[in-house]
Amino acid sequence: MNDLIAQFRAGDEAAVRAVHQRYGGAVRTIARSLMSEDDLIAEVVQQTFIKAWRSIDTFEDGRDFAPWLYTIARRTAIDVLRKEKRPTTGDHEPEVDVEGPSVSFEQTWEKLEVRRAIAELPAAERDVVRLSHLVGLTHPEIAERLGVPVGTVKSRSGRANKRLYSALQHLQLPANQKGVSAVQGQEEP
Repeated sequence: MNDLIAQFRAGDEAAVRAVHQRYGGAVRTIARSLMSEDDLIAEVVQQTFIKAWRSIDTFEDGRDFAPWLYTIARRTAIDVLRKEKRPTTGDHEPEVDVEGPSVSFEQTWEKLEVRRAIAELPAAERDVVRLSHLVGLTHPEIAERLGVPVGTVKSRSGRANKRLYSALQHLQLPANQKGVSAVQGQEEP
């Protein structure tokens, strides 16, 4: 990863494309959490990567690149929203502001981390997780849809859950905090 960032810093086209490919979806999700217009979301994504490339010298080596980039994305989205709220001139209908749901940066980041962990599962396990947790099917329904025995679905589900638990341990609340664990979905003592 450090090599990719070094190449990105140097302006290597392949590295710029690789960084965009790796983080573009997450940046788009951050923008979408603050706005709904596709053209504004696309503008935020483009501006985020331009700003990141221009300010890459401020990025400290050894730090995690994703939170740094996501902070730029969130600030860029806020800037675009502010620009959109400015009064316009012309003879068109006035714009109407609509309140959207307020999603914190931490919530957005956690969702991205969960999505990335699911995407990194082997295909068979990923299918079971998506059908179970995102579609809401039972093990027998998943087995029927995939054409495999129920035991196979249970095995894949168990392996997937172990991999996800391991990949998402960094999202767990510290022991001194009470609440719902993002990984286990259970209330902690």
